[in-house]
Amino acid sequence: MQFFNHLESNVRGYIRSFPAVFKTATGSILVDEEGKQYIDFFSGAGTLNYGHNHPIFKKKLIEYLNEDGVVHGLDMATTAKKDFLTAFENVILKPRNLNYKIQFTGPTGTNAVEAALKIARLAKQRANIVSFTGGFHGVTMGSVAATGNVLYRSGAGVPLDNTTFMPYEKYLGVEHDSLDYIRKFIANTSSGVDLPAAFIVETVQGEGGVNVASPKWLRGLQAICREFDILLIIDDIQAGCGRTGQFFSFEGMGIEPDLVLLSKSLGGYGLPMSLVLLKPELDQWEPGQHNGTFRGNNLAFVAAAEAIHTFWSDESFSKELTVKSHRLQSDLLALKLRYPQAIKDVRGRGMLHGIQMHDPDKTKAVAERAFELGLLVERCGSEDEVLKIIPPLVIDEALMNEGMKIINQSISDVFENFHQAPAKIERKEYASQ
Repeated sequence: MQFFNHLESNVRGYIRSFPAVFKTATGSILVDEEGKQYIDFFSGAGTLNYGHNHPIFKKKLIEYLNEDGVVHGLDMATTAKKDFLTAFENVILKPRNLNYKIQFTGPTGTNAVEAALKIARLAKQRANIVSFTGGFHGVTMGSVAATGNVLYRSGAGVPLDNTTFMPYEKYLGVEHDSLDYIRKFIANTSSGVDLPAAFIVETVQGEGGVNVASPKWLRGLQAICREFDILLIIDDIQAGCGRTGQFFSFEGMGIEPDLVLLSKSLGGYGLPMSLVLLKPELDQWEPGQHNGTFRGNNLAFVAAAEAIHTFWSDESFSKELTVKSHRLQSDLLALKLRYPQAIKDVRGRGMLHGIQMHDPDKTKAVAERAFELGLLVERCGSEDEVLKIIPPLVIDEALMNEGMKIINQSISDVFENFHQAPAKIERKEYASQ
């Protein structure tokens, strides 16, 4: 890794968790320059829901390039954009009876967050935004102001204003109703909290430690928004695009957000793409008032449209995800029963789960041991105390089982054999999948 240490900025992060030089990737497997294979329980931090180099998407992309399709088009009209918009409207929006305008922002999730916060403030003519403890929404200035983690906030270098933090569900403990707390602050004109333009919330806080909001809590949050004329923004950047079982993480919860943010796996192939879904009456932008050079990633449009047609044209994929998520939950609960001295809690939804350890240092050791044994898995939470399980949605049962076997072995090595020579695990060569 000395080459990267010599040239690359100290800000690099994931390279420290996964110190290998990766060369190829297919499906749920990465291969480094030494030929070692790794099962991917990381999925590009949620960007690779459909795995690496999906063959159907790759074929479409190659065909598009061979035909000299437009690659960069700013926000001009292109065939690729038209095909994506058609697929998104007909396959995603209409079947769910959702009426949104679509705004293409810059290519990353934080660009979508910035756009949503700006249009909310513009539409309501109020500056304040309510975010939630444990929330992560990006690291550009507006987004990081709505992000709770001190590491990201400390990098801003200036005061992070115009955002008020409120307790996420269960933050105050299961015996306390955080909705009642929130409502009192909003309703009381002497609370010191300015009436916000919007609430921004994740239904599952990925970076924050895999904290899961219940449908009841989200409905209550929406009720407060409706009562006080506040917009509800759902940040579905990591939890969306099928990660929790349905395309949107809020489906079936009895809520209809005013704005929805998508990115990460929206681009299908790992290509950068993000968008804001906003109610038509909120589309109050002047032409060009919010823009960006790369808000028209036509390669991402091609892959995203193909992903929608391939996986979301009927309910079969969602049904597969239900089965997989139940298996994952069962395996994780079995781990908790097996290692009560190590595991404090397991939680999550769909194919986004977390294993919370009692000791954050041991969480780090487990992740490092898993990497040694051939598994990529990241940590999250305020103290990196949670092992975050986010495999590709298309992972097959055999690889899922092998990955869980490595996690089991890693916990065993760290907690039961910590002062002994680590146990060896049988390494397998995995076919491309």
